[in-house]
Parts: sequence; structure tokens; C-alpha cells
Amino acid sequence: MNPILSRLEKNPVIAAVRTPEAAADACAAPVEAAFLLCGDILSVGGLVRRLREAGKLVLVHMDLLGGIGRDPQAVEYLARAVCPDGIISTRNQLIRAARDRGLLTVQRFFALDSQSVAMAAETAAAVRPDMAEVMPGVCPRVIRRLTEAGRLPVIAGGMIETKEDMIEALSAGAAGVSTSRKELWSR
Repeated sequence: MNPILSRLEKNPVIAAVRTPEAAADACAAPVEAAFLLCGDILSVGGLVRRLREAGKLVLVHMDLLGGIGRDPQAVEYLARAVCPDGIISTRNQLIRAARDRGLLTVQRFFALDSQSVAMAAETAAAVRPDMAEVMPGVCPRVIRRLTEAGRLPVIAGGMIETKEDMIEALSAGAAGVSTSRKELWSR
């Protein structure tokens, strides 16, 4: 079974860690997984280590990581030197490179209009990430469409601000929700 899905079955809330200070809160929260949305080449190793020591599944957002390229060599460096469980990216080549190195992959898609949703489904079918993250996560119809079209587990992320937002996304078929709202990390 997909390691992300097995963690989300225990707790569907993912801590979206936007600052190094928030990593401590994520370590203490009852979440099973953390999306690291901050850091740079100098700090990412320590942040990943802290979260993993707290028992979290950790995925690093490659597109937001400072001081490192956006190419397969950057993924190779991350896999060898930092050892996260996986990566998040909007970039097809990074998802493929991470998958080739045995890392978990979450491809992030932005639902801007019906065309972008159709392209997200096509891209996910071609690139085959472990999961897709759809943003904003408060679009139940888009979540339903992607889960039905791609048979791919979906994480709802972005603009998840209330427990009701979480329930709505999960009811629409999302396997989990990613939020930076610390008060929601404890469900």
C-alpha cells in the first residue's frame, strides 16, 4: 500500500510547515505527515531530521526550497544527503526523477479553470505521481473529478481554514488535507 495513504488513514490531516518555527509545532501535533514548504539547502536537512525523529512522514516541496536547482541532480542530492520520504512539486521532471530514486511523490496542481483540471488529470496519468495535491482545496467538484478521472489519490491543499473545509474536502473524496493552520493539525 502507498505509505502516504496508510498514514492518511490514521489521520487525514497533513501539517503544511511554512516556517522553521512551525516545524516544532508539527513535531508535537498528532499528524502523521508533514509537507515541508520552507527551508533552503543549508536548513532542510535539520528540518527533515527533526520531523522524522518525531515520527512524521516528510515530503519536501522542491519548488519552494532555496539554494538548490530544479533539476534531477537536485532530487539526487536531496535523496542522498537529506533523506526525506518524498517530494512535492509542480514539475513533471522532478516527479519522475524522485520516483526513479524511490522517493514518494506528490504532484501539485492548481485548479484555475476547467481546462487546467482536464490537463491535471492528463498529466497525472502520464507522470504517475503517488498522489496529486489539488489547490485550492476548497473545490469539492474538482476533487471529485480528479479522483474519478485519474484513479489517483488526491490531497486537498490551499485555503483549508476551518474544520468544515476539511470535512467537505474529505467528503468529496480527498484522501487527506494539507493545511498550515496549526489549530487544525489536532483535528
